[in-house]
Amino acid sequence: MPGRSATPRRYLMCPPAHFEVTYCINPWMDPAKPVDVPLALTQWEDLRDRYRSLGHHVDELDPLPGLPDMVFAANGATVVDGQVLGARFAHPQRTAEAAAHLYWFRERGYTAVREPVHINEGEGDFAVTASYVLAGRGFRSSPLSHAEAQEFFGRPVIGLDLIDPRYYHLDTALAVLDDAADEVMYYPDAFSPGSRAVLERLFPDALIATERDAAVLGLNAVSDGLHVLLPQAAVGLFDPLRARGFEPLGMDLSELLKGGGSVKCCTSELRDQEIRA
Repeated sequence: MPGRSATPRRYLMCPPAHFEVTYCINPWMDPAKPVDVPLALTQWEDLRDRYRSLGHHVDELDPLPGLPDMVFAANGATVVDGQVLGARFAHPQRTAEAAAHLYWFRERGYTAVREPVHINEGEGDFAVTASYVLAGRGFRSSPLSHAEAQEFFGRPVIGLDLIDPRYYHLDTALAVLDDAADEVMYYPDAFSPGSRAVLERLFPDALIATERDAAVLGLNAVSDGLHVLLPQAAVGLFDPLRARGFEPLGMDLSELLKGGGSVKCCTSELRDQEIRA
């Protein structure tokens, strides 16, 4: 079992001040189910504070009225080596979020910022390891966005086809556990047969999740190389993670699950070459 150590990270999050479910753009959303906004905010604050208690830096993006899904900050951009590839959303309800994210980055001195030509939903469909950018497609991000990301980041992009609408973004079906070691966990049935074969070839030692844990968005997780923050309902993942030397930390984001997101959806990682003020 490899020795594990946490690497300090920098994250971008957006409070759910305007969170609500008034439309349906994924199978998790039901406008008939009321949202408890104070509870959603408390759960979000617990996640933010847990990151800070682990030694990570958390920046906050100001939420905007009329954009209830801004809390899912992972969808707004992908940052690799200080380069920012913005998002272009598939659904008009989220379109304005893209500009809010790009404005935040430009105001903070990021200069390598690209407004994309093709539809991509940020880290919802892009997962970064030392060797690859794994890229989901099939429900949201366009396959054309993969070549755009590869050209911009200068890293090999591996396209993966999602086939189950419950797992409409890559970050609902796969999580990076140790980016430096190219270590992941995933739910095979979320992917096409060919994409499963690619994952088996690239990650033969991956942690394989069960349907039960995937169905509570257990793979919508964030790892710093040691601590793995994931939905507390994904109980079947805790012992396998511990067996690999990780420390799983269960989080309750049940209100945000009503919008189709959990830990990772709320968390964009700022992979800067240097820490920015």
